[in-house]
Amino acid sequence: MIKEYRTIKEIVSPLMLVRDVEGVTYDELAEIELPNGEIRRCKVLEVNGDTAVVQLFESAAGINLAQSKVRFLGHPLELGVSADMLGRVFNGMGQPIDGGPEILADAYMNINGLPMNPAARDYPNEFIQTGISTIDGLNTLVRGQKLPIFSGSGLPHARLAAQIARQAKVLGDQSANFAVVFAAIGITFEESEYFVQEFKRTGAIDRTVLFTNLADNPAVERIATPRMALTAAEYLAFEKDMHVLVILTDITNYAEALREVSAARKEVPGRRGYPGYLYTDLATMYERAGRRISKRGSITMIPILTMPEDDKTHPIPDLTGYITEGQIILSRDLYRRGINPPVDVLPSLSRLKDKGIGEGKTREDHADTMNQLFAAYSAGKDAKELMTILGESALTPTDLLYAKFATEFEQRYVSQSFEENRSIEETLNLGWELLSILPKSELKRIRPAYIDKYLPAKKS
Repeated sequence: MIKEYRTIKEIVSPLMLVRDVEGVTYDELAEIELPNGEIRRCKVLEVNGDTAVVQLFESAAGINLAQSKVRFLGHPLELGVSADMLGRVFNGMGQPIDGGPEILADAYMNINGLPMNPAARDYPNEFIQTGISTIDGLNTLVRGQKLPIFSGSGLPHARLAAQIARQAKVLGDQSANFAVVFAAIGITFEESEYFVQEFKRTGAIDRTVLFTNLADNPAVERIATPRMALTAAEYLAFEKDMHVLVILTDITNYAEALREVSAARKEVPGRRGYPGYLYTDLATMYERAGRRISKRGSITMIPILTMPEDDKTHPIPDLTGYITEGQIILSRDLYRRGINPPVDVLPSLSRLKDKGIGEGKTREDHADTMNQLFAAYSAGKDAKELMTILGESALTPTDLLYAKFATEFEQRYVSQSFEENRSIEETLNLGWELLSILPKSELKRIRPAYIDKYLPAKKS
């Protein structure tokens, strides 16, 4: 039997203190009934003896301490899951907001889940094609990987996220068994509408589960949104054997909400005011991605975050980099020069890229051409800097060719239209086309057999 308590002693939004409780547990879901019959939801954040600290999911306005009642429901916050979630739009609490019917749930799953047991993990080693050359060709995304995108305020990470969600696919027989779970965290109404309309316009909505949490929603909902998305992904991946790509944007808004709640609880702050458990909290989300032994499905994750002041050492990108397997970094300099998506190739890294490329996965020449493109672009950027300082006359003919390569590489390889979806073959062939700018003797990182087979003949 569910007990009702009229022992609310204090409210400091978004927290509420309830005394004289019995049998209440951490993370348990609760309901507050106002005198007018309105029901609001909350969850238990801390239990100390017979006192519970409760976190409100909605505004505290209108809650009368003496007359409002609290019921503890005996279970944590859950999401009703079903294959019918595909093609639907939900708010941050998992409620449909697209005008469609409620989901008939096959099961109700605890949104907190559990990080995947390392002993149960299968190694990520299968290629996912995003259609974006700088990712597919140079920082390859592998099924089961966690590959964040580090952006900055004003950079086009929202467009990049939408493009990846629209274009991403697995190759081969399992291509039809692919889904995207997209969670937009703390965004504006305009951004939310952009994502919904973009997915509907391109038909990508049919294979997508979309969760949107707006900037004016409570901080607690912002904390729940990515966990809702990951719970839906776990159901599709490990119950329905689907390959799921989870895109979370913007993790910075999530961390700010965590800091807001931590400050309300009067916890001792860590770096830059964020709670000391920020690393642990992020890890409990990120580590839910991966492949499980004996399960055919997989969860691949792309968290997107805006670096405050473009600072890579800020706690959010810094801790994210520790937990995940690499990072894609967007460059403000490239964006100012009109290169989109402005992926900064040299500091970007996918630690698992070598596991997802090569014969039978992408193409036999992929690893060699990738290494050569990195080396040539680095040399080309050095040559352009030297040209700026000393003038063009100070460069050797080979240096000038490297400078030309760097310019062409940025304009043709890095930059691509928002609507352009390049196959891995097109990306690799474009790389060879650009490498043909250089003398054959400079292609020292590619096996001669591949040079003979793939290098296009120079036009006279």
